[in-house]
Amino acid sequence: MTAMLYPSTNPAATEAMVVTHGEGPYIYDNKGKQYLEGMAGLWCTALGYGNEEVIEAATRQMRELSFGHMFGGKTHPAAMELADKLAAMVPMSDARVFLGNSGSDANDTLMKLVRYYAEASGQPQRTKIIAREKGYHGVTVASASLTGLAPNHAHFQLPFDALGVLRTGAPHYYRCAEPGESEADFVARRARELEALILAEGPDTIAAMIAEPVNGAGGVIIPPEGYFEAITAVLERYGIVLWDDEVICGFGRLGTAFGADRYQLRPQMMACAKALSSAYVPVSAAIVSGDIVDAIAGPAAELGVFGHGYTYSGHPLGCAIASKVLDIYQRDRVFEHAATVGAYMEQQLQRFADHPLVGEVSVMAMIGALELVADKDSKRAFEGMKVGQYCAKAAEDNGLIIRPLGGNRVALCPPLIINEGHVDEITNKLGRALDATLDFVTAEGLI
Repeated sequence: MTAMLYPSTNPAATEAMVVTHGEGPYIYDNKGKQYLEGMAGLWCTALGYGNEEVIEAATRQMRELSFGHMFGGKTHPAAMELADKLAAMVPMSDARVFLGNSGSDANDTLMKLVRYYAEASGQPQRTKIIAREKGYHGVTVASASLTGLAPNHAHFQLPFDALGVLRTGAPHYYRCAEPGESEADFVARRARELEALILAEGPDTIAAMIAEPVNGAGGVIIPPEGYFEAITAVLERYGIVLWDDEVICGFGRLGTAFGADRYQLRPQMMACAKALSSAYVPVSAAIVSGDIVDAIAGPAAELGVFGHGYTYSGHPLGCAIASKVLDIYQRDRVFEHAATVGAYMEQQLQRFADHPLVGEVSVMAMIGALELVADKDSKRAFEGMKVGQYCAKAAEDNGLIIRPLGGNRVALCPPLIINEGHVDEITNKLGRALDATLDFVTAEGLI
């Protein structure tokens, strides 16, 4: 064991795999074994590994300008180019872009902008944020408070009340619907619950609601038809901003530029990271509509400074790589490719609905998950063990990386560059992992 304190890892299970190199959609461990990276790293390596164009863009930028900060009016061409490209892409009018390093800090930045805007617009009480159960928005103090997953809360004493974080239900029909409730009735209930929360708290105290188009780390939860139409209608009724977390869904994951495009949303705030640079270097973007920035500009000018920013905001290397990645997405029609191959992946994964262990298949384009259950009819979950972890290890033994989520779910999120042959490889190896898991739980008397 090294001196490393590992992130999101059981301390008793460190260094289970040492990854040494990658090529295309594959990674290799220190024993030479090849794995199809079915999780695109952590939902992020959209272009796969070893893209020479990206490497060349990084090399060129490092030679030209290895660092340049954005404080005190300074800037550089790479940052300006990236900001303008993003502003032109997003489904938002007069978009303004703040650059950072991770999805967590992008959401932290937006949390601070919400509060700054409340003061600047003469509504200092309007700072509360509605977040959903099973949502994931990061692990810094503010973004972890927005996250709706218990493991990211336990023992950290997060300041939910101080930050004004409110919680509403997840859009997970399979697990959250009441007996006999149709999808339409479930959607209507979620909208009623949201409105009741708003009225109970006071509409003029609530600034925004944060939501992922498809929940990622919370289980790859795809909202039922009509969900976002019902939710946004409630938000618009009370002048509450939609804060769109595109950290996973952005840049082709759902077969469109952004998840907002897939659901025809018009957010006023967006967080982007991960596939923005295809994970070649850390970079993120907190994007807001121009009216928010215009309101902030006055008080900031009086103070003489907008007192927020990171040393590595707009780092030249991150900006140059992200800009090149966006060019590749456009030139190679990567989002359209993801939609086409994603449709095939949807079809292939749906075949697992008949597997004795699979209760739910949740898939949209190039992201999906299976929920493993002890009884399909009753949806009874496995108790006392994390079957998803066993299945993920069985997949790994077969040369496929998947990710266990919440104990009984396993997720897939492959690089966008894969083809139908790679999808077949994924489904074949996943099928073997499911069969091995079935043999295990049967032998243990768990099913």
